[in-house]
Amino acid sequence: MTRTVYVLNGSNLNMLGKREPHLYGTTTLAEIEQRCGALAKELGLECIFRQTNHEGVMVDWLQEAFENKAAVVINPAGFSFKSVPILDAVKLIEAPLVEVHITNIHKRDDPYRHSLVSLAATGVICGLGPIGYLLALRAVAKAMKG
Repeated sequence: MTRTVYVLNGSNLNMLGKREPHLYGTTTLAEIEQRCGALAKELGLECIFRQTNHEGVMVDWLQEAFENKAAVVINPAGFSFKSVPILDAVKLIEAPLVEVHITNIHKRDDPYRHSLVSLAATGVICGLGPIGYLLALRAVAKAMKG
């Protein structure tokens, strides 16, 4: 297993800080990327941070992480709730995989409550805002140490 972690972000997360700030806050994805990069460096991890609005691209990145034996922190966003292809790609990952949601999906409307990705994730962090990414990186680093 490498000391690489892919931080993968799904649909509409490029609009953080602008989109529904009453739900997602005002922190931008660029700010989250900067924080993740700094913490990953502190933890001795190489951080590959990406965002896509396209399901197939996310599948490709998950397959790349699998091929590289890398850990994954994923905020699948809207892909969480209906994407069987992403679930299948997540199932490939042998290293730790932590699912992150900025909001508490369990308190949301029914279409946003049941993440398919959770079925294969090592762990799930939701409802803690952007700090959830940092907690996920710490969990991945700890799991990679054994």
